Amino acid sequence: MSAESKPSPDVNSVIDPANSLVPAVIRVNEQRVARGFWPKIRKVATKVPFAADALSVWWCARDPDTPKAAKGMMLAALAYFVLPTDVIPDILAGVGFTDDAAVFAALIAVVGKHLKPVHKASARAFLRKVAGD
Repeated sequence: MSAESKPSPDVNSVIDPANSLVPAVIRVNEQRVARGFWPKIRKVATKVPFAADALSVWWCARDPDTPKAAKGMMLAALAYFVLPTDVIPDILAGVGFTDDAAVFAALIAVVGKHLKPVHKASARAFLRKVAGD
């Protein structure tokens, strides 16, 4: 399918993430993540296979060296993770976190280069601590 025949001919153009960062939305996401991330991750860390990714993203979003555009996208993914209602409710056994996993997979594909070894090591350390409790 050519770009001209697509419903959105500009679909192949590069989107500048800085243009999609609205300060008010970022603040709302920061607040939502600040309130909800740790309670939720403590509850589900041993139950979801992408917990290490979520934790790595959290530490990366808090890193002052992470670019603002990447932080905005990371906060959006983390805010989606902590939402009590999303596309597939988390209470559905077996499938409840598939949409959250997809969001993190897409996020890492886009901004994963900003995840440093220290972020991943912090995530692994937290998971080891939770598994030992």
